[in-house]
Amino acid sequence: MLNTFLKGEAGTRLRFSGMLLSAILVLLSVFTLSQKGLNFGLDFTGGYLTEFTTSQGVELKELKSFITKNHNGEFELTAQGNSHFQLREAPSDSTANSNDWQSAITQNADINAEVLSSAYIGSQVGDELFEQGCLALFSAMVAVMLYLAVRFEWRLAVGSVVALVHDLLLVLGLFSLLNIEFNLTVLASLLAIIGYSLNDSIIVGDRVRELLRVKSNNALSPASIINSAIKSTLTRTLITSGTTLATVASVWLLAGAPLQGFAIALFTGIVVGTFSSICIAATLPELLGLSAKNYEEKLDVKTQALMDMP
Repeated sequence: MLNTFLKGEAGTRLRFSGMLLSAILVLLSVFTLSQKGLNFGLDFTGGYLTEFTTSQGVELKELKSFITKNHNGEFELTAQGNSHFQLREAPSDSTANSNDWQSAITQNADINAEVLSSAYIGSQVGDELFEQGCLALFSAMVAVMLYLAVRFEWRLAVGSVVALVHDLLLVLGLFSLLNIEFNLTVLASLLAIIGYSLNDSIIVGDRVRELLRVKSNNALSPASIINSAIKSTLTRTLITSGTTLATVASVWLLAGAPLQGFAIALFTGIVVGTFSSICIAATLPELLGLSAKNYEEKLDVKTQALMDMP
């Protein structure tokens, strides 16, 4: 069915509509990030993390209400299972309140909690991790740009870079919108998304370049050539994305809370990466004037002079 849509003017309209949708989603992501920011985890902010279990199943809302009565500062309580919970406190609140609420839940007969572990992460360590993580992300982006500049004509390279930035912004916007914790595993998933998105864009870009170099296609419009390139790579792209999504979905559903953020980011990145490789990486070069003339071999001055002689 998709192959049918990608034929002729219908395929071109579909690609440009997808590009318009992508632009709207990017603007919404930037707006959300500017207003809400990211919910940084303890890996970056520092603080006190306590894990505990209860002897019987307790509703998260009831447990949070009980702890609030014995905790004066801000905290975040998450359920890791039916009777396994994790409480996160800001550095300024952890020292003054940890003994109060821990004593309350361990001495309460209805809750009968047992503290499994308590760990403190200093803010200085969190700052260093954040700086190193951002440096790794920046280094990966620079390496990708250099690679694309060498491999592709600049229009295709620009399309791939814009698609890559699009994918990262949408993932970050989703995390900001849903207030999902952003930690080191999520940062690692962003690096994986860079590689996956780049792979999709290169597959489409290589096929576009091959078709533009075929002399028999010189009479065709760039839009028709790009539609043909996407059509010829679509099956491979969907199969690769589908199998990868199945694996990531299994991690999301079965691996538990510690890897949930990683799986959500990677799942979203694969979906938007597949979408952007068609609607941005292949469509933006067309808007920038990509054509078969960009791949015609240029004759040197002497050869051209000889050809011009009567």
